[in-house]
Amino acid sequence: MTRAMVRRRLAGIAHGLRGAIEVAGEVEMRVVVRRARLDEIIDLRHAVLRAGLPREEAIFEGDEAAETRHFAAVDGGEVVACLTFHCNPYEGSPAWQLRGMAVAARRRATGAGRDLLTYAEADVLRESPIRLFWCNARTPALGFYRKLGWAPVGEQFEIPTAGPHFRMMKRVPLS
Repeated sequence: MTRAMVRRRLAGIAHGLRGAIEVAGEVEMRVVVRRARLDEIIDLRHAVLRAGLPREEAIFEGDEAAETRHFAAVDGGEVVACLTFHCNPYEGSPAWQLRGMAVAARRRATGAGRDLLTYAEADVLRESPIRLFWCNARTPALGFYRKLGWAPVGEQFEIPTAGPHFRMMKRVPLS
């Protein structure tokens, strides 16, 4: 099955459940995209974003707040991608801050991260009047975010424990 065939097949599947992501050219796997608990995503977040640091470094201020939303892409019970939205203002305006977006190395460029972020944004927008998203994106991920409608704001900056970043934002109009 070609990637084009896989993508066409995905087009008809309801959001939240993604089918037929091709792996190794032969095996089809099902990835479920859903809300998650912090304890479900912290190991992947630590492994991808804070490797070599204490596990506690992967737990962010606000992770336990009532309005915080955690999401995961799960394949056969294994979390293969994760992200969190915190309600944090952006330049004085109410906003959702994307934090801790991580995709397992073997699942990068398979659509798992794209599907997860698309689902999470839609889920947040269904329940919140806030239409502004922002994040500090690692520089190598700029293309990924741009494809999903995010735009860089300002100059590149350095986060000592995580490397070069750009601030990015996305404003979703009321529909």
